Amino acid sequence: MKKILILNGPNLNLLGKREPDVYGKKSFEEFYQDLVFRHANVVLSYYQSNVEGELINKLHEAGFEYDGIIFNAGGYTHTSVAIADAVAAINAPVIEVHISNVYAREDYRHQSLMAKNCIGIITGLGIQGYELALEYFLKDA
Repeated sequence: MKKILILNGPNLNLLGKREPDVYGKKSFEEFYQDLVFRHANVVLSYYQSNVEGELINKLHEAGFEYDGIIFNAGGYTHTSVAIADAVAAINAPVIEVHISNVYAREDYRHQSLMAKNCIGIITGLGIQGYELALEYFLKDA
């Protein structure tokens, strides 16, 4: 059975409350429970933190035990060399996910420091981007 971690960074704990026109009205916890129910054949884990070091610690912990990581680093995507280095240091493949289309937003959001260390990026497809990333990891299961 495959082990997949969904890792969310800063402000993603506010999904369903924060800017619902951009991020939707469903909380991530509701979405995650639906995902777990629909994919009972997968060991899914979820972790969210607003703290950069905690995200790095989770990458270190899961990066040698999981078959894949679906990672929305939020604003740290564009600013954190340390998170980019952590993604590069682990064995587990990482797919970078963004709910909004970062290329339709402010210019500084157009650069991802961690993208070169990820196997792919899904951006702008809403919360469904997480499920698309999961389907990619399960394609050979």
